Amino acid sequence: MSDHKLIFNSLPWTETAPGAREKAFVTAGKRLRLVEFTSEFREADWCTRAHFGYVMGGVLEIAFEKKKVVIGVAEGLAIPGGEAFKHKARAVTPTVQLFLVEEAG
Repeated sequence: MSDHKLIFNSLPWTETAPGAREKAFVTAGKRLRLVEFTSEFREADWCTRAHFGYVMGGVLEIAFEKKKVVIGVAEGLAIPGGEAFKHKARAVTPTVQLFLVEEAG
């Protein structure tokens, strides 16, 4: 980062799971992530981490214990952390791109 400017194109992609990759940057206790899911991505376990972000491309489905929420381009997501908000994400379209701001750590 230079002059408070983060250039995601200069960061390498890191595969986080089959069908999922990210570019991540940590600063000031926050983790900024550009995330890409493909239709191959499947979460085996429930995620209990908080996620706050924006869908840049594609359509994402978030399954909670008792409901599903579909989030499309130019829509945001705000999922608090904890067991009460456990969730699993999947790409509805062949590819989904998200920008997320999360607590580092």
